[in-house]
Amino acid sequence: MVEYKGKLDTIFGSLSDPTRRDIVKRLAHQELTVSEVAKPYARRMSLAAVSKHLQVLERSGVITKRRVGKQQIVALSPPALKDASKYLEQYKKLWEERLDRLEKFLKNK
Repeated sequence: MVEYKGKLDTIFGSLSDPTRRDIVKRLAHQELTVSEVAKPYARRMSLAAVSKHLQVLERSGVITKRRVGKQQIVALSPPALKDASKYLEQYKKLWEERLDRLEKFLKNK
């Protein structure tokens, strides 16, 4: 069982925002520069606002940033997501067992 309560709180907190979840979804496909991350949000938020979202994700460990010349490259950090996944897996098993029992109950009725 994953017991990093503070770390998990930070990870799940960082994923609580729809914009940050969208950023994570896009980074799952490929690494992007900060400006590439910000481009789809240009009409509704500033680069500074996107940078704040990236800071939240970076503090939680969900993403990493590295410099390549003048650009910052943003990448997903699988270990943080693995910790969150392990935590959620416990509840997945619990609910699958409960739903299986409910299904069995309803079939026998």
